[in-house]
Amino acid sequence: MADADGRVVELNEAAARLFPRAAPGANLAATMPGWLAEAHRIASGSGIAGEPVWGRVGERSFEAHPTRSPDGNVVWWLVEDTDRRQAEVTLCTERGRTALLADESNAILSTLNVDRCMEVAVRLAAEQLADAAVLMRPAVGQRLLAAFAVRGGEVHRRTVEADAVEVPGLSEALQGFPPIPSCWIAPGQLPSWAVPEGFDGPVGAVVVTPLPGHGIPEGALILLRRRDRPEFSRNEEVFARLFAARAGAALSAARAFAEQAGITEILMRESLPPRLHHVRGVDFAGGYRASVRGELVGGDFYDVHPGDDEGEESLVVLGDVCGKGLEAAVTTGQIRATLRALLPMADDHLRMLSLLNGGLLSMRSDRFVTLVLASAVRAGDRVRLRLTAAGHPPPLIVRSCGAVEEAATRGCLIGAFPDIFASTAEVELAPGESCVLYTDGITEARGGPLGDAVFGDERLKDALSGCAGMPAEAVVERVLMLAAQWAGSRGHDDMAVVAITAPTDRIPRSGGAPPIQ
Repeated sequence: MADADGRVVELNEAAARLFPRAAPGANLAATMPGWLAEAHRIASGSGIAGEPVWGRVGERSFEAHPTRSPDGNVVWWLVEDTDRRQAEVTLCTERGRTALLADESNAILSTLNVDRCMEVAVRLAAEQLADAAVLMRPAVGQRLLAAFAVRGGEVHRRTVEADAVEVPGLSEALQGFPPIPSCWIAPGQLPSWAVPEGFDGPVGAVVVTPLPGHGIPEGALILLRRRDRPEFSRNEEVFARLFAARAGAALSAARAFAEQAGITEILMRESLPPRLHHVRGVDFAGGYRASVRGELVGGDFYDVHPGDDEGEESLVVLGDVCGKGLEAAVTTGQIRATLRALLPMADDHLRMLSLLNGGLLSMRSDRFVTLVLASAVRAGDRVRLRLTAAGHPPPLIVRSCGAVEEAATRGCLIGAFPDIFASTAEVELAPGESCVLYTDGITEARGGPLGDAVFGDERLKDALSGCAGMPAEAVVERVLMLAAQWAGSRGHDDMAVVAITAPTDRIPRSGGAPPIQ
């Protein structure tokens, strides 16, 4: 209790222990904390008790509630709330850390680029966990790929020619097995290359935290604090490990994506049809239009294998593997490789197809393929062809008069039955005449005025009737253009076309086929 003049009137035993210099008659300002003396001055001057106030007494915190007595004195009831306020501070800190982890996840996972992921992770670590951070990737020989960041500065990446054993705990963290906790090291044990450029002040605390990935380690995080800053607390160390776990998971996802993208790029490069040209006196051209359904690689393919010498046949292969996407692309690659290995038997189409059929069946795959084999050789001013279709639409022959004929070849699917059959047709092309091989993506393209009609065999023949005398490349371009126009923006299957033309010195006639109806 204190009077209006700011003197202590009396205090109980608990207050005496809390304020050992206080005694009846003592000046309140000289014996009490400043926040309580000021609150008493305001309460006494206003004539009303006033609202509770809060303040600290040493390491403890109190809420002081004033009550005015009839004689004008003010009684202060002090209620300790140290634990509650500490819990509130801890809760606020944890909420902030949780929000930081969420922001970290969003920031790091927003990119699937490994280098960008490293930069974001090390910058966040320097800003939120320490004064500087170094993110190390698993070593490649004596080279360490590292990203360096100082709070408020730019991120720098470089390759360090050093051994991880120079930093205690770093080699173990980079290996990732067995799982290890964070490693505290003395500042003097940190080599100069592990201190980021621009780090002001001597190093006061260093901790090395592993970055666990999906099954394999993704690196390690070195956190540095200046000597004038508090060392890492136990809670901060735990938080750093949570941060590192999320950063490691993000790096693992980015690395896996990069590997998958590399595999897909290789598959696409190997699966894309070759560019065709004039080979052994025969004009070849090919065209491919991928489906509009988003597959990066598909099942349609074609190849041309030139004869070793003049007068030897060149083999053309056009096929359509059942299915789409990566699995179809793998099967396509296997088929193309098998056919390349069977080239010495190209003089016998049925034997080639039988061996390919056995190979596909031995793979125990549920995928099959339709194929057309065309062996072409120049004979004077003409081109002689041997054509064999296996479960595939027969090639179309475009004569110089504009007539379009189907080659007399039929056969069964490859990779579906133990035994196969196929017939081979022999065709001769006069100068300016073409043989067109195509996949069903052309004839099955849906479109037209109502959008539900297939392009069909007849429209394809009508389109080719105007291609007499055209070079092979012009024939392919016309077929793909008309089929794509028919489908419009609607979805369609992969489209592949190959034209084999007997060259001519005559200028192709300008008249084309009538518009597709």
